[in-house]
Amino acid sequence: MIKYIERKYIDNDKWNKCINHSFNGNLYGYSWFLDITGGEWDALVENDYERVFPLVHRKKFGINYIYQPFFTQQLGLYSTTKLDAKALDTFIKAIPSKFKQVEINLNTLNKAEEKAFKLIPQLNHELDLIHSYEKIREGYSENLVRNLKKPEKAGLSISKNIKPDDIIDLFRKNRGREISHLNDKDYLQLKRIAYTCMYKGLANIQGVYDRHNQLCAGAFFILSNNKAIFLFSGLSEEGREAGAMPYLIDSFIRQHAGRHLTFDFDGSNDPNLARFYKSFGSKECIYQRLVINRLPLVLDAALYLYKTVVKH
Repeated sequence: MIKYIERKYIDNDKWNKCINHSFNGNLYGYSWFLDITGGEWDALVENDYERVFPLVHRKKFGINYIYQPFFTQQLGLYSTTKLDAKALDTFIKAIPSKFKQVEINLNTLNKAEEKAFKLIPQLNHELDLIHSYEKIREGYSENLVRNLKKPEKAGLSISKNIKPDDIIDLFRKNRGREISHLNDKDYLQLKRIAYTCMYKGLANIQGVYDRHNQLCAGAFFILSNNKAIFLFSGLSEEGREAGAMPYLIDSFIRQHAGRHLTFDFDGSNDPNLARFYKSFGSKECIYQRLVINRLPLVLDAALYLYKTVVKH
């Protein structure tokens, strides 16, 4: 039996046990992670937490809607038992009608019936680290191998004693200038994720320094559910020219090669990033974005005008 349960009534221990033992469990599904990134969330729960489906929601213009929070790539249905399209469809149909819009990312092992729902394919990249570093490196592109010679010539070095704040600041001073949809509250949320993961022993935070001891690249690698997630990174223009980011990722792969671990690049639909991730020999993984629109035509048209005219 599937029940809709408000956040305040969710049993955290049973919930997190389900995520931990689910064959498709991931970092994003834990209650503490949802509390940081999701703000308000409730859930669909089957029986005694055998399967769970988080619903992160907001209310705007009097309309309740479900959305995908920042820094959370995949959610959807988590299951400790066999999962098929029929089971997923049952959960999706159980999403309360009070939510007039739904736009969420399911996880890679959620396969819905495409005819029943609007599903938009999203691209992720993963690299299996179970092999030796030498074996993994055989899958690197020739261009990447050439670029990995740059950092040594540039005198770059890697440090593991990096504050999350420094990497976030590095991002904001560079790539962050071009991104308008992230604000101070979002960056504070990112810091909370980093420090919480550090407290729980899940975070591996590393940075690259140039020969003048200036931070030129850094990243949050989060280890959870047999995955190492490349959650967030910062890079300066000097670091880009010196090949600091491929150097950092290659170093992490070298450190963790031979383990029962999958490196999750956390994206991307961006062709340039996809090309970069593929250069490490990663494989493409497809997950689906679920879209449900229950708005009356008049409200739907008004919302469309707001998004296209007012916000742009």
